[in-house]
Amino acid sequence: MVNELFYKKMLLVSAACIFFSCTNSTTVSAQNPVETNAPSADFKPAFEGQTRIAGVKTKTQLDISVINEKLENPWGLSVLPDGRFLISQKQGTMVILNADGKESKHITGFPKVDPSGQGGLLDVTIDPNFAKNRMVYFAYSEHQDKGVLLAIAKGKLSADETTIENVAIIYRATPDYKGKLQYGSRIVFDKNGNLFVSTGERSGADIRMQAQYLNSSLGKILHLTTEGKPVPNGPFADTADARPEIYALGLRNPDGLAINPQTGDLWEAEFGPKGGDEINIIKPGKNYGWPIITYGTEYSGKKVGDGIAQKEGMEQPIYYWNPSISPGCIAFYNSNSIGEWKGNLFVGALGGSHIIRLVIKNDKIVGEERLLEGKGERFRDMAIGKDGAIYSVTDGGKLYRIGKK
Repeated sequence: MVNELFYKKMLLVSAACIFFSCTNSTTVSAQNPVETNAPSADFKPAFEGQTRIAGVKTKTQLDISVINEKLENPWGLSVLPDGRFLISQKQGTMVILNADGKESKHITGFPKVDPSGQGGLLDVTIDPNFAKNRMVYFAYSEHQDKGVLLAIAKGKLSADETTIENVAIIYRATPDYKGKLQYGSRIVFDKNGNLFVSTGERSGADIRMQAQYLNSSLGKILHLTTEGKPVPNGPFADTADARPEIYALGLRNPDGLAINPQTGDLWEAEFGPKGGDEINIIKPGKNYGWPIITYGTEYSGKKVGDGIAQKEGMEQPIYYWNPSISPGCIAFYNSNSIGEWKGNLFVGALGGSHIIRLVIKNDKIVGEERLLEGKGERFRDMAIGKDGAIYSVTDGGKLYRIGKK
């Protein structure tokens, strides 16, 4: 079983780290770790503070409200330049909500999606020059003759905001697969106007090893131009038989992707199997290990592969959860509205039914808090609004606002 003395020692070290550390000028006081359940797998962390870090608590008084509860299986959330919200819905449509949560537009014109399983119309983001070009980028599951794949597409939002015009599919994550799980699909723009795209390894035991294959799009972070071409000079551009768009490999189901505004680094969150959900800082050319290393087990409880969590040449997560919390999305808080949150990473938990606040110092997690526990919601995506509040859509069709009281 897990060494209880090790975890007690780790708690003392992490508590001291929290008490004397800060992300800005505010000291953060430590509490017991927020996770109180026993781990579902017997692994020793690679370093102190890699899991079950000391808990913290927000001091600012919060105002938490539901501003819309009539969304239809929302999946992606993007903030428009005027402060309204563009939201994708799993069955194949999008809506625009006003800042107060009231629906203003219903958008159609998207390609046919396969909404079965974990598929459908998935992530959505807008072009950095959206105010001028009105371009929208989105991901969806596309039916093929022998299976389903993740497609990345773009189109122009019409002047009346009711349809997507001139849709073009810019990339297909191949090979396709008969299963309907673990597409990944987050889309993030880099500072140069190119796209980072996360892809899942599609879950099946007969295909997940392709997360390690450089001739497969599955289980990867891809780096694409807005035309869907590989960004030049990628880490595998000169590797024989490798896809030059691959930026990083060895990922399971990366549903969280965001750039840290304070460092410019790309951060990722992914689902482990049974336990072992991860937060990673994604570096070009690095291998994040799945399915060779993991802090989780098969859902049956049996070991994954050789049952190891560490291997030379493979990256360690900077943080992991065991048991699982199912990280569906991540967002960095970069507003001055709630000063103690500045620079923190927020994680939407699906199975965990809460929003996690992670305090960061020098690229390490030094504190963890759980918000909105007891709501019974699966937090699918989130974004920081123009007003400095956190907005999050849930699988139950709600849009939450979490702001300063």
